[in-house]
Amino acid sequence: MAFWLARERRAQESTFMQRFDPRFWTVNFPRPAMASVVTLGPDALRIDVELHHAGELVGLIWDSADTLDHPLLAYETDRDYSHTTLSFRWQSEGVIALDQPNGPTLTIEGRDAAGQPRIWYVRLWNYAEGTPIDARITLPFSSLESGFGLPGEPIHAQDIDRMFISLVAPGYVASSTAPLASRFNGSVVMSEISTDGAHGMLELGDVLLPPHGERMATAYDDAYNQTPARLLRGVIGLGYREDVVHYVGMSHFMRLAREAGGNLWVAPGGELCTPASRWHANFFELARAEDLEVIVSLSYEVFDAYCPESWKQRTASGAPALTGWVPPSSLLSPAQQPAMAWLAEVAAAFVVLLETAGQPVRFQIGEPWWWITPSREICLYDDAARAAFGGNPPVITDMAAPLDASAVALLDAAGDLLAQSTAALTAAVRAAAQAEAEVLLLAFTPTILAADMPELYRANLPTGWAAPAFDRLQLEDYDWLTAGADAARRSAYAFVDARLGYALADQDYLAGFVLDPADAEQFWTRIDAGIDEAAARGIPRRYVWALPQINRDGFTRLAPASEQAMNPFDNVLYPFALGRSASVAPEFSTSIAVTASGHERRNSLWADARLHFDVGPGIRSEPELSELIAFFRARRGPARGFRIMDPFDNSSNGMTSAPTMLDQLIGVGDGLVADFQLIKSYGGAEPQVRPITRPRPETLMVSIGGVASTAWTLGEKGLLRLLAAPPAGAEVRAGFRFDVPVRFAEDRLDVSAVNFAAGEAPSVPLIEIREAV
Repeated sequence: MAFWLARERRAQESTFMQRFDPRFWTVNFPRPAMASVVTLGPDALRIDVELHHAGELVGLIWDSADTLDHPLLAYETDRDYSHTTLSFRWQSEGVIALDQPNGPTLTIEGRDAAGQPRIWYVRLWNYAEGTPIDARITLPFSSLESGFGLPGEPIHAQDIDRMFISLVAPGYVASSTAPLASRFNGSVVMSEISTDGAHGMLELGDVLLPPHGERMATAYDDAYNQTPARLLRGVIGLGYREDVVHYVGMSHFMRLAREAGGNLWVAPGGELCTPASRWHANFFELARAEDLEVIVSLSYEVFDAYCPESWKQRTASGAPALTGWVPPSSLLSPAQQPAMAWLAEVAAAFVVLLETAGQPVRFQIGEPWWWITPSREICLYDDAARAAFGGNPPVITDMAAPLDASAVALLDAAGDLLAQSTAALTAAVRAAAQAEAEVLLLAFTPTILAADMPELYRANLPTGWAAPAFDRLQLEDYDWLTAGADAARRSAYAFVDARLGYALADQDYLAGFVLDPADAEQFWTRIDAGIDEAAARGIPRRYVWALPQINRDGFTRLAPASEQAMNPFDNVLYPFALGRSASVAPEFSTSIAVTASGHERRNSLWADARLHFDVGPGIRSEPELSELIAFFRARRGPARGFRIMDPFDNSSNGMTSAPTMLDQLIGVGDGLVADFQLIKSYGGAEPQVRPITRPRPETLMVSIGGVASTAWTLGEKGLLRLLAAPPAGAEVRAGFRFDVPVRFAEDRLDVSAVNFAAGEAPSVPLIEIREAV
């Protein structure tokens, strides 16, 4: 299916919005503080904060440049705030009041009239009418002055990058890491938001793509700083429907509690922090209003600084299972009952939020596994796991090394324990739900089925997950997908199907993602093709992972045009042999410019020739003439294509010689790629390469590194799919006979019975169809 990486809006639909629209404010804060912003209506928003240290500050931010939305949906960049007035009602609870030192301050970042970077601090109380916790604030940017009191220094309103309102707890001390006496919770409601003046309106992308059949995946750790209304506007605007996989993350949803040693760890009881609870309640409710169901995803991963030491998976040497993120997260041990109980309590809290919002309970257990370190150590050796495995389990220091029977048995036992933990979490979700609950499992095949660790699947793809352990199985393979390792991906599908037994109708596919924007062009092409391949395999639900990368790179999935749903090609052979009197004419397109001096400049416009045939001379009898007319009518003239054998060029070996397995070099192995397009090359040093889209399957022969191979399948339009990727440097060659895809050149077929009887052959022109590969 077609896609587009949109870098900017070019004549697509747009509208206008009021500057400072509540949907587009964001929040930011340092760990371990928590905050969120949600919309309460078209002119109101709410900020919730949860703080632990005296120096923590939360900023409510307005950016002049929209760097978060998809380019087709973003608001315009306008740094000129002159002659613009922002007004709103301010109602706060808990945070330092407007009239106090360190009270809410508007920080403006931009440049002065000379173009030098500047920061101004505008005390909101100076522009407020009312009480310190309930006031009407009016900010006329052209006459704003910074400073604690008025008069102060005028700000320069013509060149502002961003501004933010600071929120702190009573007892705030700048940069202090001293703990507050107890956890602080506060909130602010900004309502009746209104903008007037010369720069009070901004152009806003208003694209609404038609539904294309795909679904969205996103995560709270990626989106905690934005409003749910903003995210959902993007999901709907880009054509995603039905449901959203929403990973709650590993670092922002949990409530933290200070333990005796002073560490802030996840609070017992699976409590959610107030900002995350408020955000998710709003997200679920707004999604329901858009007819989107939310699949809540919870993994075994927790931000390392918040994870109790006893909960972590560990290597045999005692090192914790840490991911490669900076700062890292830890993997919870399936053997640690307090950790698993906490996961179950978190899941139950999200079930309550879903049902309160009127959402069905759909829950994904996301990538539960025993962690593998970069040095391929498996983390089976925390104290609880050791006890579960008999107290002194065999030590596996390298999963790529040969394993003896005791090590293999340990991996099987680890798989059983992992399956028991996911079964318990599944049961907890179902028990918490008031009605039926759908539970899904997500597995990441490139790690579970890594070729260099052939026994790892025993621990991380246990038979205890076999159908019907879960309602749906979800697979993602983006490392292989973006690397072009198609043989590994397809082998994994077959392995998982055989081991777990989920019907294709009960499977989902997650495609993506693109970590580095420098890879966008190449990776999104492969991701889009992976989505199409999943659909062709019969996977009914396909999710693009994830929304932040989609917005950043402008990935725009396009719905199929109505004509693409038609089949304009009949895979039938022209019914008559072409006699020697039939004509064949290869055609190129070349622009030739003659200079004033008589020299030529030639530009070849086509990479491949296009063939023209006249097959009329092959018609020899009136019955054949009648059959030709019937064939022409069945094709509806030039509307439908068909195959024809070119009598002068139909073999990979020369022009018409018998094919051999060494005829055409179609690729060189790199250890990853397993798909190769059949081609025929003409010429020597700089050959003209012709894609072969209509080979005759029964004639196809393949060799890899000079050795005949039968480990392949032939896909559509001449795509050769090897069952295993050829090793690096191995030549992939093929031999075959082939037909040419053609159509009738004209809507009319002129046949004269008198002329035909007199021996004059009719003219039946055909033209080659250029097929995309």
